[in-house]
Amino acid sequence: MAGDHDTERPDYDGGTPAEADGAGTRDAADRDGLGVYAISVAAELVGTGQQNLRLYERKGLLTPKRTDGGTRRYSETDLATLRRIGALLDEGLNLAGVKLVLELEAANRGLTEDNRELTEDNRGLADDNRELRADNRGLRKDLKRARGGEQGSSK
Repeated sequence: MAGDHDTERPDYDGGTPAEADGAGTRDAADRDGLGVYAISVAAELVGTGQQNLRLYERKGLLTPKRTDGGTRRYSETDLATLRRIGALLDEGLNLAGVKLVLELEAANRGLTEDNRELTEDNRGLADDNRELRADNRGLRKDLKRARGGEQGSSK
């Protein structure tokens, strides 16, 4: 009987196998957001109850993907969020506080990414500025030579 249980797939929803839908070609970031875990599996993996996961969704703490039939599917990113929720609850925050912390952390990640992009843009602009200054020096020298040549030939 144990062998039969190992081969059962009670959470299989009849969808396309991962290999057939191109999942094998996704990069790691895409796979992290791919909803693959049923609520029972997600709850077990993070050590909480299924009702808690439903409550967190109702409170807006996370939004798992859904199959066409409406079944929740949790991703690796969702599991990380659930673990963070658990840690914040263990620290004594209530769900409203957890939601604020998650929102602030998300905003901080966005600002950090914006800052990284702006730093890269700034480096590129600094390089462009150096090139323009060098071009400007060269043009000034050329202009000075041209003016000096004109003055010498007109006398």
